Amino acid sequence: MFKTIVVHVDDSPQFDARLQAAAWLAQAHGAHLVGSASTGLSWPAYALLTGSMAVAPSDEFDSLRAAARASLARFAERAGRLGVASLEERLVEDESRDALLLQARYADLVVTGQDEPGGGAERALPQYLAVHSARPVLVVPASYAGQPLDRTIVAGWDGSVPALRAIGAALPLLVGADTVRLVLVNPEREVGLHGDEPGADMAAWLARHGVRVEVVVERTAAAPGQALLDIAERASLLVSGAYGHSRYRELRLGGVTRTLLERAHLPVLLAH
Repeated sequence: MFKTIVVHVDDSPQFDARLQAAAWLAQAHGAHLVGSASTGLSWPAYALLTGSMAVAPSDEFDSLRAAARASLARFAERAGRLGVASLEERLVEDESRDALLLQARYADLVVTGQDEPGGGAERALPQYLAVHSARPVLVVPASYAGQPLDRTIVAGWDGSVPALRAIGAALPLLVGADTVRLVLVNPEREVGLHGDEPGADMAAWLARHGVRVEVVVERTAAAPGQALLDIAERASLLVSGAYGHSRYRELRLGGVTRTLLERAHLPVLLAH
Protein backbone atom coordinates (compact mmCIF):
# COMPACT_ATOMS: atom_id res chain seq x y z
CA MET A 1 0.00 0.00 0.00
CA PHE A 2 1.03 3.59 -0.57
CA LYS A 3 0.80 5.31 2.81
CA THR A 4 3.04 8.36 2.28
CA ILE A 5 3.08 10.12 -1.08
CA VAL A 6 5.23 13.14 -1.93
CA VAL A 7 4.09 15.39 -4.77
CA HIS A 8 6.30 18.04 -6.37
CA VAL A 9 4.61 21.42 -5.93
CA ASP A 10 5.32 24.41 -8.16
CA ASP A 11 3.41 27.11 -10.02
CA SER A 12 3.57 25.50 -13.47
CA PRO A 13 0.44 24.89 -15.58
CA GLN A 14 1.19 21.15 -15.37
CA PHE A 15 0.83 21.04 -11.58
CA ASP A 16 -2.93 20.36 -11.52
CA ALA A 17 -2.50 17.11 -13.47
CA ARG A 18 0.07 15.65 -11.08
CA LEU A 19 -1.96 16.79 -8.06
CA GLN A 20 -5.05 15.01 -9.39
CA ALA A 21 -3.05 11.78 -9.75
CA ALA A 22 -1.53 12.14 -6.29
CA ALA A 23 -4.94 12.92 -4.78
CA TRP A 24 -6.52 9.88 -6.45
CA LEU A 25 -3.77 7.65 -5.04
CA ALA A 26 -4.06 9.20 -1.58
CA GLN A 27 -7.79 8.56 -1.48
CA ALA A 28 -7.56 5.06 -2.96
CA HIS A 29 -4.91 3.96 -0.47
CA GLY A 30 -5.72 6.09 2.57
CA ALA A 31 -2.35 7.80 2.20
CA HIS A 32 -0.85 10.94 3.71
CA LEU A 33 -0.05 13.43 0.94
CA VAL A 34 3.01 15.66 1.32
CA GLY A 35 3.28 18.71 -0.93
CA SER A 36 6.94 19.63 -1.43
CA ALA A 37 7.88 23.06 -2.75
CA SER A 38 11.41 24.43 -2.92
CA THR A 39 13.09 27.78 -3.28
CA GLY A 40 15.29 26.41 -6.06
CA LEU A 41 18.52 26.87 -4.11
CA SER A 42 19.68 27.11 -0.51
CA TRP A 43 20.45 30.34 1.33
CA PRO A 44 24.23 29.58 1.39
CA ALA A 45 24.14 28.91 -2.36
CA TYR A 46 22.21 32.13 -2.92
CA ALA A 47 24.69 34.06 -0.81
CA LEU A 48 27.59 32.69 -2.84
CA LEU A 49 25.92 33.82 -6.02
CA THR A 50 25.19 37.33 -4.74
CA GLY A 51 28.12 37.98 -2.41
CA SER A 52 29.03 37.15 1.18
CA MET A 53 26.29 36.22 3.64
CA ALA A 54 26.91 39.40 5.53
CA VAL A 55 25.90 41.61 2.63
CA ALA A 56 23.72 39.37 0.45
CA PRO A 57 20.28 40.95 -0.08
CA SER A 58 17.86 38.75 1.87
CA ASP A 59 14.73 40.33 0.39
CA GLU A 60 15.33 38.63 -2.96
CA PHE A 61 15.67 35.26 -1.26
CA ASP A 62 12.59 36.04 0.80
CA SER A 63 10.68 36.42 -2.46
CA LEU A 64 11.69 32.85 -3.40
CA ARG A 65 10.36 31.64 -0.05
CA ALA A 66 7.14 33.60 -0.54
CA ALA A 67 6.59 32.12 -4.01
CA ALA A 68 7.08 28.60 -2.65
CA ARG A 69 4.68 29.27 0.23
CA ALA A 70 2.08 30.58 -2.22
CA SER A 71 2.40 27.40 -4.27
CA LEU A 72 1.95 25.31 -1.12
CA ALA A 73 -1.14 27.27 -0.16
CA ARG A 74 -2.65 26.52 -3.59
CA PHE A 75 -1.69 22.85 -3.16
CA ALA A 76 -3.45 22.62 0.21
CA GLU A 77 -6.59 24.33 -1.05
CA ARG A 78 -6.84 22.21 -4.21
CA ALA A 79 -5.96 18.95 -2.45
CA GLY A 80 -8.70 19.66 0.09
CA ARG A 81 -11.22 20.23 -2.69
CA LEU A 82 -10.15 16.92 -4.25
CA GLY A 83 -11.00 15.16 -1.01
CA VAL A 84 -7.55 14.44 0.41
CA ALA A 85 -8.08 13.80 4.11
CA SER A 86 -4.47 13.87 5.32
CA LEU A 87 -2.01 16.33 3.86
CA GLU A 88 1.07 18.33 4.75
CA GLU A 89 2.95 21.31 3.30
CA ARG A 90 6.76 21.32 3.19
CA LEU A 91 8.95 24.21 2.09
CA VAL A 92 12.57 23.25 1.40
CA GLU A 93 15.35 25.76 0.83
CA ASP A 94 17.21 23.75 -1.78
CA GLU A 95 17.04 22.59 -5.38
CA SER A 96 13.87 20.69 -6.24
CA ARG A 97 15.68 17.50 -7.16
CA ASP A 98 17.72 17.37 -3.93
CA ALA A 99 14.66 18.17 -1.82
CA LEU A 100 12.61 15.44 -3.46
CA LEU A 101 15.39 12.86 -3.33
CA LEU A 102 15.71 13.37 0.42
CA GLN A 103 11.99 13.23 1.09
CA ALA A 104 11.57 10.18 -1.14
CA ARG A 105 13.50 8.13 1.41
CA TYR A 106 10.63 8.54 3.87
CA ALA A 107 7.78 8.01 1.41
CA ASP A 108 6.34 5.20 -0.69
CA LEU A 109 6.04 7.17 -3.92
CA VAL A 110 7.09 10.49 -5.48
CA VAL A 111 4.75 12.18 -7.97
CA THR A 112 6.09 14.68 -10.48
CA GLY A 113 5.23 16.05 -13.92
CA GLN A 114 6.35 15.01 -17.36
CA ASP A 115 9.27 16.59 -19.20
CA GLU A 116 8.25 19.85 -20.80
CA PRO A 117 10.10 21.20 -23.88
CA GLY A 118 11.89 24.40 -23.00
CA GLY A 119 11.37 23.83 -19.29
CA GLY A 120 14.91 24.87 -18.32
CA ALA A 121 16.50 23.19 -15.32
CA GLU A 122 13.20 21.61 -14.26
CA ARG A 123 12.99 19.80 -17.59
CA ALA A 124 15.48 17.17 -16.41
CA LEU A 125 13.79 16.64 -13.04
CA PRO A 126 11.62 13.59 -13.88
CA GLN A 127 14.48 11.66 -15.45
CA TYR A 128 16.86 12.56 -12.61
CA LEU A 129 14.35 11.41 -10.00
CA ALA A 130 13.53 8.21 -11.88
CA VAL A 131 17.19 7.16 -12.01
CA HIS A 132 18.34 8.40 -8.59
CA SER A 133 15.33 8.18 -6.28
CA ALA A 134 15.31 5.56 -3.53
CA ARG A 135 11.57 5.17 -4.14
CA PRO A 136 9.46 4.75 -7.28
CA VAL A 137 8.42 7.83 -9.21
CA LEU A 138 5.07 8.46 -10.88
CA VAL A 139 5.45 10.82 -13.85
CA VAL A 140 2.17 12.46 -14.88
CA PRO A 141 1.56 14.13 -18.26
CA ALA A 142 -0.26 17.46 -18.47
CA SER A 143 -3.15 15.75 -20.29
CA TYR A 144 -4.08 13.60 -17.28
CA ALA A 145 -7.54 14.55 -16.01
CA GLY A 146 -8.12 12.45 -12.90
CA GLN A 147 -8.97 9.04 -14.37
CA PRO A 148 -8.46 5.99 -12.11
CA LEU A 149 -4.96 4.56 -12.51
CA ASP A 150 -5.94 0.95 -11.90
CA ARG A 151 -8.17 0.10 -14.84
CA THR A 152 -5.81 -1.34 -17.48
CA ILE A 153 -2.12 -1.35 -16.54
CA VAL A 154 0.71 -2.17 -18.93
CA ALA A 155 3.89 -3.39 -17.24
CA GLY A 156 7.10 -3.66 -19.23
CA TRP A 157 9.11 -6.77 -18.38
CA ASP A 158 12.63 -7.47 -19.69
CA GLY A 159 13.95 -9.53 -16.79
CA SER A 160 16.09 -6.67 -15.45
CA VAL A 161 16.42 -5.51 -11.84
CA PRO A 162 14.89 -2.06 -12.61
CA ALA A 163 11.85 -3.71 -14.22
CA LEU A 164 11.53 -6.07 -11.25
CA ARG A 165 11.64 -3.14 -8.82
CA ALA A 166 9.08 -1.18 -10.83
CA ILE A 167 6.63 -4.09 -10.91
CA GLY A 168 7.14 -4.71 -7.20
CA ALA A 169 6.59 -1.03 -6.43
CA ALA A 170 3.40 -0.98 -8.51
CA LEU A 171 1.97 -4.10 -6.85
CA PRO A 172 -0.62 -2.16 -4.77
CA LEU A 173 -2.06 -0.87 -8.05
CA LEU A 174 -1.60 -4.09 -10.00
CA VAL A 175 -3.58 -6.12 -7.43
CA GLY A 176 -6.59 -3.85 -7.79
CA ALA A 177 -6.40 -3.42 -11.57
CA ASP A 178 -9.10 -4.72 -13.90
CA THR A 179 -6.44 -5.96 -16.33
CA VAL A 180 -2.65 -6.12 -16.24
CA ARG A 181 -0.76 -6.72 -19.47
CA LEU A 182 2.79 -7.96 -18.86
CA VAL A 183 4.61 -6.90 -22.02
CA LEU A 184 7.85 -8.39 -23.30
CA VAL A 185 9.41 -6.68 -26.31
CA ASN A 186 11.64 -8.98 -28.38
CA PRO A 187 12.40 -11.25 -25.37
CA GLU A 188 14.74 -13.47 -27.38
CA ARG A 189 17.37 -10.75 -27.04
CA GLU A 190 17.59 -11.50 -23.29
CA VAL A 191 17.06 -15.26 -23.27
CA GLY A 192 19.01 -15.83 -20.06
CA LEU A 193 16.66 -13.59 -18.04
CA HIS A 194 13.33 -15.15 -18.99
CA GLY A 195 13.51 -18.91 -18.54
CA ASP A 196 12.00 -21.47 -20.92
CA GLU A 197 8.80 -19.48 -21.49
CA PRO A 198 9.33 -15.70 -21.48
CA GLY A 199 6.99 -13.98 -19.05
CA ALA A 200 5.57 -17.15 -17.52
CA ASP A 201 7.45 -17.00 -14.22
CA MET A 202 6.69 -13.33 -13.62
CA ALA A 203 3.05 -13.85 -14.58
CA ALA A 204 2.81 -16.74 -12.09
CA TRP A 205 4.35 -14.58 -9.34
CA LEU A 206 1.85 -11.81 -10.04
CA ALA A 207 -1.06 -14.23 -10.16
CA ARG A 208 -0.15 -15.56 -6.72
CA HIS A 209 -0.56 -12.01 -5.45
CA GLY A 210 -4.05 -11.90 -6.93
CA VAL A 211 -3.16 -9.92 -10.08
CA ARG A 212 -5.30 -10.58 -13.17
CA VAL A 213 -2.46 -10.76 -15.65
CA GLU A 214 -1.97 -11.66 -19.28
CA VAL A 215 1.38 -11.99 -21.06
CA VAL A 216 1.91 -10.07 -24.28
CA VAL A 217 5.00 -10.87 -26.37
CA GLU A 218 5.67 -8.13 -28.89
CA ARG A 219 8.16 -8.71 -31.70
CA THR A 220 8.85 -5.46 -33.45
CA ALA A 221 11.51 -3.36 -35.12
CA ALA A 222 10.38 -0.35 -33.08
CA ALA A 223 12.42 0.87 -30.13
CA PRO A 224 11.30 -0.76 -26.84
CA GLY A 225 10.05 2.51 -25.35
CA GLN A 226 7.88 3.31 -28.36
CA ALA A 227 6.63 -0.28 -28.50
CA LEU A 228 5.46 -0.01 -24.88
CA LEU A 229 3.71 3.29 -25.58
CA ASP A 230 1.93 1.82 -28.61
CA ILE A 231 0.64 -1.13 -26.57
CA ALA A 232 -0.40 1.22 -23.74
CA GLU A 233 -2.44 3.43 -26.10
CA ARG A 234 -5.68 2.85 -24.15
CA ALA A 235 -4.20 1.94 -20.77
CA SER A 236 -4.55 3.90 -17.53
CA LEU A 237 -0.95 3.39 -16.31
CA LEU A 238 2.38 2.23 -17.67
CA VAL A 239 4.95 0.57 -15.39
CA SER A 240 8.61 0.38 -16.40
CA GLY A 241 12.11 0.12 -15.07
CA ALA A 242 14.17 3.31 -15.27
CA TYR A 243 17.48 3.00 -17.05
CA GLY A 244 20.39 5.43 -16.88
CA HIS A 245 23.11 5.37 -19.52
CA SER A 246 25.85 7.64 -20.72
CA ARG A 247 24.52 10.31 -23.05
CA TYR A 248 26.21 8.71 -26.06
CA ARG A 249 24.85 5.23 -25.34
CA GLU A 250 21.38 6.54 -24.59
CA LEU A 251 21.24 8.38 -27.90
CA ARG A 252 22.56 5.33 -29.71
CA LEU A 253 20.09 2.87 -28.16
CA GLY A 254 17.08 5.18 -28.21
CA GLY A 255 16.73 5.51 -24.44
CA VAL A 256 13.64 3.71 -23.09
CA THR A 257 13.37 6.02 -20.09
CA ARG A 258 13.83 9.18 -22.15
CA THR A 259 11.21 8.02 -24.66
CA LEU A 260 8.65 7.34 -21.94
CA LEU A 261 9.30 10.63 -20.16
CA GLU A 262 9.05 12.73 -23.31
CA ARG A 263 6.27 10.98 -25.21
CA ALA A 264 3.99 9.20 -22.74
CA HIS A 265 0.33 10.21 -22.96
CA LEU A 266 -0.49 8.44 -19.69
CA PRO A 267 1.02 8.31 -16.17
CA VAL A 268 4.20 6.23 -15.98
CA LEU A 269 5.47 4.58 -12.80
CA LEU A 270 9.25 4.17 -12.90
CA ALA A 271 11.79 2.58 -10.56
CA HIS A 272 15.54 2.12 -10.84
